[in-house]
Amino acid sequence: MAGFSPFRLNVGFIAAQDIGYQRIFDIDVASTRLDDLELHQVRGEASATRTPQGILVHVRLHATTPQVCVRCLRPFEQPLDIEFEELYAFEPEAEAEQRYPSSGLIDLGPLVREHMILAIPLKPLCHSECKGLCPVCGADLNQGPCEHQTRPVDPRWAVLQQWLDEHEHASSSPEG
Repeated sequence: MAGFSPFRLNVGFIAAQDIGYQRIFDIDVASTRLDDLELHQVRGEASATRTPQGILVHVRLHATTPQVCVRCLRPFEQPLDIEFEELYAFEPEAEAEQRYPSSGLIDLGPLVREHMILAIPLKPLCHSECKGLCPVCGADLNQGPCEHQTRPVDPRWAVLQQWLDEHEHASSSPEG
């Protein structure tokens, strides 16, 4: 017997209802795993509506997943928000990717996993202002400057540093 899945919905009774009948399923799970994807604080809802073609399921979820910041390499919880619709068709020849199962149990797990993975940024950041690591010593620049940041500039590069400082200041000023 398969274990508990917060994304397995019993919609069998909806198939027997009139067209337009809708039921909302609240989803509130502290932690779950979908194959290789770990999700925390999963909150949202799935609404199932009886249509002439089958059961239309509309899902809105918020969750977090453990990630590592690409700049500072610290672990953090990446927030994810997804929303999707899927039609579970009664007729096998209908143009729908999903078929209504004879058991009346719909497992949204694979679709939730797919949409959550697509919502993960390619370059996850712990926060938008993350300063990352010093390329010389590897110190976390979010904790403060390292000795490489405070060391005086080599005199041969001083003119370039002055130019960079002036242009950084000009681009951050309101007139800039």
